[in-house]
Amino acid sequence: MTDLAFRLDDVGACSKRYEVYSDCSWGVGPVRVSANWLWFKYVHPWKKWGPYRELTAQEWGGVVRLLEGHHAKLTVAVTAGWAEREDRVIPFPVRFPAQAAALKAGVERGVIEIANHGLTHCVLQDNAFKPRWFTGNRTAHREFWDWVPLEEQERHLRESQDILQGFFRQDVVTFVPPGHVFSEATLAIAERYGLRYVSCRAPQRAAGRMLVLGEEGVAAFHDRDLVLHGLDWLADRLRQQAGKRSAFVRELGEALQAQIRQERTASPCTR
Repeated sequence: MTDLAFRLDDVGACSKRYEVYSDCSWGVGPVRVSANWLWFKYVHPWKKWGPYRELTAQEWGGVVRLLEGHHAKLTVAVTAGWAEREDRVIPFPVRFPAQAAALKAGVERGVIEIANHGLTHCVLQDNAFKPRWFTGNRTAHREFWDWVPLEEQERHLRESQDILQGFFRQDVVTFVPPGHVFSEATLAIAERYGLRYVSCRAPQRAAGRMLVLGEEGVAAFHDRDLVLHGLDWLADRLRQQAGKRSAFVRELGEALQAQIRQERTASPCTR
Protein backbone atom coordinates (compact mmCIF):
# COMPACT_ATOMS: atom_id res chain seq x y z
CA MET A 1 0.00 0.00 0.00
CA THR A 2 1.36 3.43 -0.99
CA ASP A 3 1.95 5.97 1.78
CA LEU A 4 0.47 9.46 1.40
CA ALA A 5 1.16 12.46 3.61
CA PHE A 6 -1.37 15.28 3.82
CA ARG A 7 0.35 18.61 4.53
CA LEU A 8 -1.41 21.86 5.46
CA ASP A 9 0.62 25.10 5.24
CA ASP A 10 0.45 28.70 6.50
CA VAL A 11 -1.05 28.23 9.96
CA GLY A 12 -0.24 31.32 12.02
CA ALA A 13 1.33 33.18 9.08
CA CYS A 14 0.70 36.92 8.82
CA SER A 15 0.76 36.48 5.03
CA LYS A 16 -2.96 35.69 5.27
CA ARG A 17 -3.50 39.34 6.22
CA TYR A 18 -0.66 41.16 4.52
CA GLU A 19 0.17 39.27 1.30
CA VAL A 20 -1.99 41.23 -1.10
CA TYR A 21 -1.35 41.18 -4.83
CA SER A 22 -2.92 40.59 -8.24
CA ASP A 23 -1.77 38.99 -11.50
CA CYS A 24 -4.20 41.05 -13.58
CA SER A 25 -3.55 44.12 -15.70
CA TRP A 26 -5.34 46.11 -18.39
CA GLY A 27 -3.93 48.03 -21.30
CA VAL A 28 -4.55 49.88 -24.50
CA GLY A 29 -1.61 49.85 -26.87
CA PRO A 30 1.66 50.40 -24.99
CA VAL A 31 -0.07 51.68 -21.83
CA ARG A 32 -0.87 49.10 -19.13
CA VAL A 33 -2.35 49.48 -15.67
CA SER A 34 -1.84 46.77 -13.04
CA ALA A 35 -4.60 45.61 -10.70
CA ASN A 36 -1.98 46.05 -7.97
CA TRP A 37 -2.86 49.75 -7.99
CA LEU A 38 -4.75 51.03 -4.97
CA TRP A 39 -7.70 48.86 -3.86
CA PHE A 40 -8.14 46.62 -6.95
CA LYS A 41 -5.90 43.88 -5.51
CA TYR A 42 -8.25 43.50 -2.52
CA VAL A 43 -11.36 42.79 -4.60
CA HIS A 44 -12.65 39.77 -6.53
CA PRO A 45 -12.03 38.86 -9.30
CA TRP A 46 -8.63 40.59 -9.25
CA LYS A 47 -7.34 39.63 -5.80
CA LYS A 48 -5.01 36.65 -5.76
CA TRP A 49 -4.33 35.60 -2.14
CA GLY A 50 -5.16 37.60 0.98
CA PRO A 51 -6.58 38.76 3.16
CA TYR A 52 -8.36 35.85 4.84
CA ARG A 53 -8.82 34.75 8.45
CA GLU A 54 -7.08 32.21 10.68
CA LEU A 55 -8.86 28.89 11.25
CA THR A 56 -10.74 28.84 14.56
CA ALA A 57 -10.15 26.46 17.45
CA GLN A 58 -13.57 24.91 16.73
CA GLU A 59 -12.53 24.25 13.14
CA TRP A 60 -9.31 22.63 14.34
CA GLY A 61 -11.40 20.41 16.59
CA GLY A 62 -13.37 19.42 13.50
CA VAL A 63 -10.15 18.67 11.61
CA VAL A 64 -8.97 16.38 14.42
CA ARG A 65 -12.27 14.51 14.44
CA LEU A 66 -12.15 14.10 10.66
CA LEU A 67 -8.63 12.71 10.83
CA GLU A 68 -9.59 10.25 13.54
CA GLY A 69 -12.71 9.19 11.67
CA HIS A 70 -10.71 8.48 8.50
CA HIS A 71 -7.72 6.96 10.31
CA ALA A 72 -5.66 9.71 8.72
CA LYS A 73 -2.72 11.89 9.70
CA LEU A 74 -1.89 15.50 8.89
CA THR A 75 1.40 17.40 8.91
CA VAL A 76 0.61 21.01 9.84
CA ALA A 77 3.22 23.58 8.83
CA VAL A 78 3.03 26.34 11.46
CA THR A 79 4.63 29.76 11.14
CA ALA A 80 5.87 30.26 14.69
CA GLY A 81 5.37 34.03 14.90
CA TRP A 82 2.83 36.56 13.66
CA ALA A 83 4.55 39.69 12.36
CA GLU A 84 2.79 42.90 13.35
CA ARG A 85 5.65 45.10 12.22
CA GLU A 86 9.40 44.88 11.71
CA ASP A 87 10.14 45.01 15.43
CA ARG A 88 7.12 43.07 16.75
CA VAL A 89 6.65 39.33 16.18
CA ILE A 90 4.11 37.56 18.42
CA PRO A 91 4.62 33.80 19.09
CA PHE A 92 1.86 31.62 17.63
CA PRO A 93 0.69 30.26 21.03
CA VAL A 94 0.37 33.84 22.33
CA ARG A 95 -1.33 35.30 19.23
CA PHE A 96 -3.66 32.32 18.78
CA PRO A 97 -3.86 30.50 22.15
CA ALA A 98 -7.11 28.61 21.49
CA GLN A 99 -5.95 27.40 18.08
CA ALA A 100 -2.58 26.37 19.51
CA ALA A 101 -4.30 24.36 22.24
CA ALA A 102 -6.56 22.63 19.69
CA LEU A 103 -3.53 21.73 17.56
CA LYS A 104 -1.69 20.45 20.61
CA ALA A 105 -4.63 18.17 21.35
CA GLY A 106 -4.29 16.78 17.83
CA VAL A 107 -0.58 16.18 18.40
CA GLU A 108 -1.33 14.35 21.66
CA ARG A 109 -3.96 12.20 19.92
CA GLY A 110 -1.39 11.16 17.32
CA VAL A 111 -3.08 12.61 14.23
CA ILE A 112 -1.08 15.83 13.78
CA GLU A 113 2.63 16.42 13.18
CA ILE A 114 3.90 19.99 13.63
CA ALA A 115 6.30 21.19 10.93
CA ASN A 116 8.38 24.37 10.90
CA HIS A 117 7.05 26.93 8.40
CA GLY A 118 9.45 29.68 9.40
CA LEU A 119 9.26 32.33 12.08
CA THR A 120 7.47 35.01 10.06
CA HIS A 121 6.84 33.68 6.50
CA CYS A 122 8.04 37.07 5.34
CA VAL A 123 10.85 39.63 5.10
CA LEU A 124 10.69 41.98 8.07
CA GLN A 125 13.27 44.56 7.05
CA ASP A 126 11.71 47.98 6.45
CA ASN A 127 8.25 46.39 6.88
CA ALA A 128 8.56 45.02 3.35
CA PHE A 129 5.76 42.53 4.08
CA LYS A 130 3.11 45.23 4.48
CA PRO A 131 0.75 45.96 1.54
CA ARG A 132 1.79 48.67 -0.92
CA TRP A 133 -0.20 51.30 -2.75
CA PHE A 134 0.83 50.58 -6.33
CA THR A 135 2.54 47.15 -6.39
CA GLY A 136 2.05 43.67 -5.03
CA ASN A 137 4.20 42.34 -2.19
CA ARG A 138 4.41 38.60 -2.93
CA THR A 139 8.22 38.56 -3.00
CA ALA A 140 8.36 39.89 0.57
CA HIS A 141 6.28 36.93 1.77
CA ARG A 142 9.08 34.43 1.27
CA GLU A 143 11.30 34.23 4.35
CA PHE A 144 14.55 32.52 3.31
CA TRP A 145 15.77 34.23 0.14
CA ASP A 146 19.50 33.84 -0.46
CA TRP A 147 19.85 37.62 -0.09
CA VAL A 148 18.46 37.58 3.47
CA PRO A 149 21.49 37.77 5.82
CA LEU A 150 22.47 34.40 7.23
CA GLU A 151 22.48 35.71 10.79
CA GLU A 152 18.85 36.74 10.26
CA GLN A 153 17.96 33.32 8.85
CA GLU A 154 19.66 31.63 11.81
CA ARG A 155 17.78 33.76 14.32
CA HIS A 156 14.49 32.94 12.62
CA LEU A 157 15.16 29.19 12.56
CA ARG A 158 16.41 29.13 16.14
CA GLU A 159 13.48 31.12 17.50
CA SER A 160 10.87 29.25 15.49
CA GLN A 161 12.19 25.90 16.74
CA ASP A 162 12.22 27.18 20.31
CA ILE A 163 8.60 28.37 20.07
CA LEU A 164 7.21 25.27 18.36
CA GLN A 165 9.08 22.63 20.35
CA GLY A 166 8.58 24.50 23.59
CA PHE A 167 4.80 24.64 23.19
CA PHE A 168 3.96 21.39 21.41
CA ARG A 169 6.46 19.26 23.38
CA GLN A 170 7.33 17.41 20.19
CA ASP A 171 10.60 17.28 18.27
CA VAL A 172 10.03 19.33 15.12
CA VAL A 173 12.03 17.66 12.35
CA THR A 174 10.10 18.65 9.21
CA PHE A 175 10.89 21.97 7.52
CA VAL A 176 8.47 23.51 5.01
CA PRO A 177 10.21 26.63 3.61
CA PRO A 178 7.65 29.39 2.99
CA GLY A 179 6.97 29.69 -0.71
CA HIS A 180 9.39 26.81 -1.45
CA VAL A 181 12.28 29.30 -1.18
CA PHE A 182 15.57 28.36 0.51
CA SER A 183 19.31 28.14 -0.14
CA GLU A 184 21.95 25.55 0.72
CA ALA A 185 23.03 27.83 3.56
CA THR A 186 19.44 27.80 4.88
CA LEU A 187 19.54 24.00 5.03
CA ALA A 188 22.89 23.96 6.82
CA ILE A 189 21.43 26.25 9.49
CA ALA A 190 18.19 24.24 9.72
CA GLU A 191 20.18 21.05 10.31
CA ARG A 192 21.92 22.62 13.29
CA TYR A 193 18.54 23.22 14.95
CA GLY A 194 17.28 19.67 14.59
CA LEU A 195 15.39 19.82 11.30
CA ARG A 196 15.87 16.72 9.15
CA TYR A 197 13.32 16.64 6.32
CA VAL A 198 12.49 19.38 3.81
CA SER A 199 9.04 19.18 2.26
CA CYS A 200 8.42 21.52 -0.66
CA ARG A 201 8.53 21.70 -4.45
CA ALA A 202 12.18 20.78 -5.02
CA PRO A 203 14.04 17.79 -6.47
CA GLN A 204 14.53 14.94 -4.00
CA ARG A 205 18.13 14.76 -2.75
CA ALA A 206 20.39 14.63 0.27
CA ALA A 207 21.71 17.87 1.75
CA GLY A 208 24.21 17.02 4.47
CA ARG A 209 22.29 15.01 7.05
CA MET A 210 19.02 16.46 5.77
CA LEU A 211 16.78 14.99 3.11
CA VAL A 212 14.96 17.19 0.63
CA LEU A 213 11.88 15.05 0.07
CA GLY A 214 10.18 17.09 -2.63
CA GLU A 215 6.43 16.55 -2.77
CA GLU A 216 6.25 13.01 -4.10
CA GLY A 217 3.71 11.21 -1.94
CA VAL A 218 2.55 14.51 -0.41
CA ALA A 219 -0.89 16.10 -0.85
CA ALA A 220 -0.17 19.73 0.03
CA PHE A 221 -2.76 22.46 0.58
CA HIS A 222 -3.23 25.62 2.67
CA ASP A 223 -5.39 26.71 5.58
CA ARG A 224 -6.91 29.13 3.06
CA ASP A 225 -8.54 26.14 1.32
CA LEU A 226 -10.41 25.26 4.51
CA VAL A 227 -11.35 28.87 5.23
CA LEU A 228 -12.81 29.27 1.72
CA HIS A 229 -14.35 25.81 1.24
CA GLY A 230 -15.00 24.45 4.73
CA LEU A 231 -14.26 21.14 6.41
CA ASP A 232 -16.35 19.23 3.85
CA TRP A 233 -13.59 20.01 1.35
CA LEU A 234 -11.08 18.22 3.58
CA ALA A 235 -13.48 15.33 4.15
CA ASP A 236 -13.74 14.87 0.38
CA ARG A 237 -9.95 14.87 0.06
CA LEU A 238 -9.64 12.22 2.77
CA ARG A 239 -12.31 10.04 1.14
CA GLN A 240 -10.62 10.29 -2.26
CA GLN A 241 -7.38 8.90 -0.82
CA ALA A 242 -9.01 6.10 1.17
CA GLY A 243 -6.99 3.41 -0.64
CA LYS A 244 -3.66 4.81 0.55
CA ARG A 245 -1.97 4.51 3.94
CA SER A 246 -1.79 7.85 5.71
CA ALA A 247 1.57 9.03 7.04
CA PHE A 248 3.22 12.12 8.45
CA VAL A 249 5.84 13.83 6.29
CA ARG A 250 8.46 12.87 8.87
CA GLU A 251 7.47 9.22 8.40
CA LEU A 252 8.02 9.52 4.65
CA GLY A 253 11.47 10.90 5.48
CA GLU A 254 12.25 8.10 7.91
CA ALA A 255 11.20 5.50 5.33
CA LEU A 256 13.37 7.09 2.66
CA GLN A 257 16.34 7.21 5.04
CA ALA A 258 15.89 3.51 5.81
CA GLN A 259 15.72 2.73 2.10
CA ILE A 260 18.93 4.67 1.42
CA ARG A 261 20.73 2.86 4.25
CA GLN A 262 19.54 -0.50 2.93
CA GLU A 263 20.70 0.29 -0.61
CA ARG A 264 24.10 1.38 0.66
CA THR A 265 24.46 -1.82 2.68
CA ALA A 266 23.47 -3.96 -0.30
CA SER A 267 25.81 -2.21 -2.74
CA PRO A 268 29.25 -3.86 -3.16
CA CYS A 269 32.19 -1.80 -1.95
CA THR A 270 34.45 -0.50 -4.68
CA ARG A 271 37.84 1.14 -4.64
